[in-house]
Amino acid sequence: MSAALIAFVTTFALVMAVELPDKTFVATLVLTTRFRPKAVLSGVSAAFVVQALIAVGFGSVLTFLPDQLVSVIVGVLFGAGAAMLLREGFRTGDDDSHDAARGGAGEVSFRRAALTSFGVLFAAEWGDASQLATAGLVARSAQPLAVGLGSFAALVTVAGLAVLLGRKIRTKLRPRLLQRIAGFVFAAFSLIAFGTAIFG
Repeated sequence: MSAALIAFVTTFALVMAVELPDKTFVATLVLTTRFRPKAVLSGVSAAFVVQALIAVGFGSVLTFLPDQLVSVIVGVLFGAGAAMLLREGFRTGDDDSHDAARGGAGEVSFRRAALTSFGVLFAAEWGDASQLATAGLVARSAQPLAVGLGSFAALVTVAGLAVLLGRKIRTKLRPRLLQRIAGFVFAAFSLIAFGTAIFG
């Protein structure tokens, strides 16, 4: 097996192991319950491309970013998402049938859903274990293309699984309830990020 293939397989396996139970999977799943799956997958895939390029391009330089600042930014972004979802989820004056007609994924444009997904996942992945692992593997293996492709492939695979699960969940539950659940999940991510910033 060539060095490039070994680097690709190693990176794919490592990033999958790190991300499958991580916030990437959960955040993508939650976004899919709110927005159209294709828009979410497009947005998160674009975020993964950028993050993989950053990790490959700058390598270990990413480790010098201040962890507290990153945590605060992530906390603010997740907090804003939670506020938006909870405001819509607890809006009064609509009955369930009206909610079903208005609350589905179609009310938000593809572009807006993709941009929101991009922003959430870009922030969530910034300085994440998988990004730092990718940077470290680039420095160690001297195979930047293989490592970058392996990392991207693993992240998109995790996101794809989350989107498939999110589509199934969305058809079983009312849109208003999904917005409330998504809002509380995002609020939890926000609190965790702020907790990391404060307690390090």
